Amino acid sequence: MDLRAYFQKIRETEAGLPERDVVVVSHETGDGGKAGIYTEVPKAVAAKMIVDGSAELPPAEDSASFRQVQAAAKEQVEANMAAMRVPLSLISTVELHRLRGEREQG
Repeated sequence: MDLRAYFQKIRETEAGLPERDVVVVSHETGDGGKAGIYTEVPKAVAAKMIVDGSAELPPAEDSASFRQVQAAAKEQVEANMAAMRVPLSLISTVELHRLRGEREQG
């Protein structure tokens, strides 16, 4: 394998990718990689995966759909995290007795 040609092909592929982060769909690989898994990766990683044959660019509609699903999942997680936050206030024992209307015993 000519390494210069290999890395040149990676650089050319990377230059042809329009976005900073690219959605790719995986191919089945001999080392356990599963086919059909969508992932968003930096364009340098995407170019290497494409040249190595472990992934390809999906149709534009699939990329947009993947990003919409990811955005919705992120919003759901953020909403769940916000719902789990419980406001907490610390007060002294004296203040607690005053709020309850109790007299201080002393």
